[in-house]
Amino acid sequence: MNGKGTTEANTAPSRRGFLRTAVVAGGAAGTLNVSGVASALAASSKGPSITIAGYKLDRVEALIDGRVQVDGFDARFEVASIGDMNTHVFSGAQSREVTEIGLHPFMLAYANEGHRDYTLIPVFPLRLFRHKSIFIRTDRGIRSPEDLRGKRIATPGYSSTSLTWIRGIMQHEYGVRPDEIQWVIATKDSAAQDAGKISKQEQVLPKNLSFVQGPAGMDESDLLVNGEVDALFHAAEPRSYVEGHPKVARLFSDFRKSERAYFAKTGIFPIMHAVAIRKGAIEAHPQLPRAVFNAYSEAKQLNSDLMKNLGD
Repeated sequence: MNGKGTTEANTAPSRRGFLRTAVVAGGAAGTLNVSGVASALAASSKGPSITIAGYKLDRVEALIDGRVQVDGFDARFEVASIGDMNTHVFSGAQSREVTEIGLHPFMLAYANEGHRDYTLIPVFPLRLFRHKSIFIRTDRGIRSPEDLRGKRIATPGYSSTSLTWIRGIMQHEYGVRPDEIQWVIATKDSAAQDAGKISKQEQVLPKNLSFVQGPAGMDESDLLVNGEVDALFHAAEPRSYVEGHPKVARLFSDFRKSERAYFAKTGIFPIMHAVAIRKGAIEAHPQLPRAVFNAYSEAKQLNSDLMKNLGD
């Protein structure tokens, strides 16, 4: 608060007003394009520096390239993988004020480890249906979800958000409980180059279930190809599926139809990632959560408007 009794956020220039003025001026001069507006906005930004980390998604593109600013803050966006972002928050440097985070790992850390260093806000950059994430051996008599009972199923990270959603869907929609499965934990991940590190919170194993470690050196794709397991739960497409192995397929061949039916029945659009803000940053700048929420919302709206215009 300054000497006149106004907050830092109140004294910051209006982003919308600046953008409107810049566009009008640019139209008259014929020289100011979108990137020019972004650069001018960045140059005009006043306030503390913050770092935001997240996926490079279309709905946050405007936040990444500077078309959308976080009011009252000088924000820098770092593109990162979810495993790396989880690790940074739970056991890393915690240098980022704002970060995308895996929802279930955060819940586990909050409930079991007393984690209070970051606070979630209601922004969910990644939401996905997970019927597409179940892969099977085509020679094991698996024709429906119910056929998974008693089978050996591989997974590279049992307690990740995506795997938690899959198990929930299997149990609540098809009656296949986790304790009816023989779980095989892969020691490697064929998609690790894209997915990043698997955080500790993604490897929490309940004590009342059957788990075995997969053979050393074999990733989840190898387990499926070599017949070590009957099926695989994995957020990413395993290498064997990408390469078109003849005995590897999705359980739901028309997964989009299955996912639409699931949504029509339940109204659930599964949340994978949320946005978290460091507690110390909130204490220092109480206006930060609202400013971040507004920035993500505006970036999403810009993308939505762009897609609508392209459709027209």
